[in-house]
Amino acid sequence: MKHPGHILVIRLSALGDVAMTIPVLRVLTQTYPSLKITVVTRVFYKPLFDDIPNLEILEADVYGEHKRIGLLKLAKEAKNLGIDAVADLHSVIRSKVLTKYLSLKGIPTATIDKGRAEKKALTRSQDKVFLPLKTTHQRYADVFDALSLKIDLSKHHFPERKKLSPQLNALIGVEPKKLIGIAPFAAFKSKMYPLFLMKEVISSLNNTNKYRIFLFGGGDQEISVLKKIESHYESVSSVAGKLSLKEELALISNLDVMLAMDSGNGHLSAMYGVPTVTLWGVTHSHAGFAPFMQAPENQLFADRSKYPLLPTSVYGNKFPKGYDDAIATIPSEEVAKKIMEII
Repeated sequence: MKHPGHILVIRLSALGDVAMTIPVLRVLTQTYPSLKITVVTRVFYKPLFDDIPNLEILEADVYGEHKRIGLLKLAKEAKNLGIDAVADLHSVIRSKVLTKYLSLKGIPTATIDKGRAEKKALTRSQDKVFLPLKTTHQRYADVFDALSLKIDLSKHHFPERKKLSPQLNALIGVEPKKLIGIAPFAAFKSKMYPLFLMKEVISSLNNTNKYRIFLFGGGDQEISVLKKIESHYESVSSVAGKLSLKEELALISNLDVMLAMDSGNGHLSAMYGVPTVTLWGVTHSHAGFAPFMQAPENQLFADRSKYPLLPTSVYGNKFPKGYDDAIATIPSEEVAKKIMEII
């Protein structure tokens, strides 16, 4: 089968999952430079794709114009672009509707295999199969392989650091200090390092007077919490609510290390090859969601000798009683030491 000339890629949400497509799409365009790509996603995510050539965004307004029957309008818009293949990297009801419509119009399609049975075996409490599964990045790559667009993720090349605006340069300051990003929040409490322990990490780093530390988050509550943390440390600045996504990505690309939970910010930093330390609670990197090309030693895990049922969930939304604080078994001294080792 001849490889397509214009492929539609569907990945609607969430931020971390969309960010995980970026290295894969980079390799795709590096391998097939004449390939045109149209990505169906939220328009908010557009800055993620800025450094990928021959790529355009088709906005999916799934809560407005493209809600319910409006998905068929979106599918018609996609078809009118002249696409000749569809890669569904999401495999949810909305993406399946789009894929089915375009398939009925004679356009070849391929859909991600999420490995649900394997993930269930990894997270169940009895007869657990505690083995590393295929990465999500490779699952994305497999979809393109099914469309005669075979790619080798080991051939990936990271882009140059993004140019900083005068505002960001002013934020960083003129002192030649290493830059650390910290993203302390996650979608579920079971994936979030307790704030009192995170403050111990921040204090240790701040007291060296060697680093500039930037705190990342979003939403009114997180902005308020990070603002209070910022006020206690001379070398700490919260950028939550102060930057556009484009500006935030530029800053992240210039970090020397990022500390994150099993959440979107870790995938944003990994997009740029920034060393990323990830803290894992009731989830685990074995499920395939580790940030791209990050060293295994950058993954710090809750103590399985104390919490033998770990991991209990792929997304962090399921855990037995008493397991929601498992992540607190990662010593703050170990986290700070790991960051300083990397720098």
